[in-house]
Amino acid sequence: MQYNPDVRYRLYIDESGDHGYGEMADVGTRFLALTGLMMDAGAYRTSFHPSLEQLKQRFFPHDPDEPIILHRKEVVDRAGPFKTLQSPEVREAFNGAFIEFVEQQSYRIITVVIDKKEHKDRYGAAAFHPYHYCMAAIMERYCGYLNRFGHTGDVMAESRGGVEDRELKKAYSSLLVDGTYYHPSAFFSRVLTSRELKLKPKRANISGLQVADLLAHPSKHDVLSEHDRVPAPAGVFRERLRRAMRGHYNRHIYSGRIKGYGMILL
Repeated sequence: MQYNPDVRYRLYIDESGDHGYGEMADVGTRFLALTGLMMDAGAYRTSFHPSLEQLKQRFFPHDPDEPIILHRKEVVDRAGPFKTLQSPEVREAFNGAFIEFVEQQSYRIITVVIDKKEHKDRYGAAAFHPYHYCMAAIMERYCGYLNRFGHTGDVMAESRGGVEDRELKKAYSSLLVDGTYYHPSAFFSRVLTSRELKLKPKRANISGLQVADLLAHPSKHDVLSEHDRVPAPAGVFRERLRRAMRGHYNRHIYSGRIKGYGMILL
């Protein structure tokens, strides 16, 4: 296949949950999810990024030289620069505008969730590192899409520093060196334009990472409810967001199947 260097993609990755095998007593600690937003660089530059900046300025006016960074915990807690969301009217307007953004932008969602307890119980000391396992699964889908359509791309995640960054880089690099059980290293290397994972701090104001952060938790629960592991989300906003995301999950090109392509439970 002829690869078109003019069509460049980027996958923005964020996580929900803990990647260790310590406490696994509830949904938050038992299940780790990696959510990736993959999008064409042109659409990101001309629509996704400027639209998110407009949304932030509309609800949280700020100096562009000191940008507001959307972070799910602070938004949900209505803390810091998001305290205006304590007003029911403002919160309803923001929720509606964000759902409209999620619906209208051009991107695909790939969310991989691992049941760490089930995996550890089954494989014991031979269990895969949860982050590496999820990274391999999400990259198989992303690179599968790039290979299928002859595109190229790279991957960016939020820098957390120290051990977390090293684990991320190690998981990414191993794909280019060793491949996976299902795909050789060439499957990844011929479409990935960088041999290193791009890491950016939260303060860098990367729109793709901010939206990945906002969608990682609800997408994780969407995957788990789809596989009957947790109840369907309760509440009007959560259901509206679930429906908005549903149209963006990666899917089989012919059948439209989402399970196994955009929603994966390991």
